[in-house]
Amino acid sequence: MYEAFYGLKEKPFSIQPDPDFLFFGFRHSMAYAMLEYGIQNKAGFSVICGEIGCGKTTLVRHLLNNLGSDINVGIVYNTHQDIDDLLSWIMLAFEQPYEGLSNVALFDAFQRFLIERYSQGKRVVLIVDEAQNLSAGALESLRMLSNINVDKDQLLQIVLVGQPQLRDLLRRPELTQFYQRVAVDFFIPPLQPFEVVKYINHRLQIAGREDKLFSPAAAKLIAQASGGVPRSINILCDMVMVYGFSSGASVIGLKIVKEVLKDRAEYGVLA
Repeated sequence: MYEAFYGLKEKPFSIQPDPDFLFFGFRHSMAYAMLEYGIQNKAGFSVICGEIGCGKTTLVRHLLNNLGSDINVGIVYNTHQDIDDLLSWIMLAFEQPYEGLSNVALFDAFQRFLIERYSQGKRVVLIVDEAQNLSAGALESLRMLSNINVDKDQLLQIVLVGQPQLRDLLRRPELTQFYQRVAVDFFIPPLQPFEVVKYINHRLQIAGREDKLFSPAAAKLIAQASGGVPRSINILCDMVMVYGFSSGASVIGLKIVKEVLKDRAEYGVLA
């Protein structure tokens, strides 16, 4: 809608996780470094937490784009309370047959899959998204899966990605053994106000615009209103650019941002 008007080749503030637009703020850079470290050093468990919309999924997708061909990755997006169901999802994530198999047969099939990949010189990494939805029992069962090994080599690495509730879950007394197995963990906080300015300019540059579009005051208000959460920044910036386009504004100033915030407060369905 406004792309041509603002000299853009694509929308800069989509809420879809796109590794091409990944912004490495200080904490995001640290989180990614920890993920890489966990994979390269064959950590049994790595845990990445953060608020909704903080960029966890985008980080994971960037990681996937940079893994070697010797790593076999499976991703579980649909987490459930019951490990019986979860084990089926794990088999599906690795494109392995799972229908009609008993719990014992599922475990045996997964173990044979791990051993087969090991014999081929490949490593297996399981990524569980929205892991805060898992029960303590499911996490304990994941710990048991991670015990599958050949000699001294662990055959399965697990990366848990989730909201802050995951951190609280892992601190439960009954999960002490699990927590002690976590080699890498990191919590991603919202962006700092100065990072929000860089974030906005970064996404605009990736989308094709070199000149700054948002005034410093406008970017500062967006940082405040969004709380520094990338998804909230994207939603607000996208709407602000619609308003700017509609009014023919060549630069997004403070007045336009205030107008958007006022209209969202008064007329927004979710305000």
